[in-house]
Parts: sequence; structure tokens; C-alpha cells
Amino acid sequence: MAACVPTVDAEEACALLSSSTHHYLDVRMWEDFDKGHVAGARNVPYYLSVTPHGKEKNPQFVEQVSALYAKDQNLIGCRSGIRSKLATADLVNAGFTNVRNLQGGYLSLLRSAN
Repeated sequence: MAACVPTVDAEEACALLSSSTHHYLDVRMWEDFDKGHVAGARNVPYYLSVTPHGKEKNPQFVEQVSALYAKDQNLIGCRSGIRSKLATADLVNAGFTNVRNLQGGYLSLLRSAN
């Protein structure tokens, strides 16, 4: 059964992050994270590689996130919101509570800052 994916917009995300009640987990690949990310964000890639032949999902994604964070109060983001929705669903299915997908991803935060 698919998990319900709780989602917030950029404005709500900024409020959660500024109140220090949530941590920002960036699920983009390392090279994308290195090009720019939210201050204080941690990076656990949801995909290890993306090629014309397909996407290789990180088989240790949930375990790696569990090693960094408790199972509550995480805000999940990617570039545009697609990967983060999948990642949030996986974490909800793994027992994480109070996680939120950032609708529109990192790009929406950049747009809201302008």
C-alpha cells in the first residue's frame, strides 16, 4: 500500500526550517548537492545514478537516513519535488513520522527567496 506523502510548499518549508523544528534532507545526487543546497542541509541521495538506461536507486537510502536522523521532523527536498516525493513515501513506509516533502523542491525555495 502506498504511503500518503505529506507535502509543504516553499513558504511552509522556510517556516519549519527557521523554527528549527525540522532538518532539511536533500535527496539529490552528490554532484547536484555540491552545486548548491539549503544551509545546514544533509545529503543522502535517493538515486545513485541516472543514465539514459534508467535510474539506480540507493539500496541503503532508508538506513543512511536513519543513521543521521531520528524518525521524526525531517523535511525532504530534491531539485523539483519528484524524487523527494518518492523518498518521503519510502521513509513514511519505514516508520518515519512528521516528514514532509517539499513541493517543487530546491528550485521552489530559490524562487521564493527572490
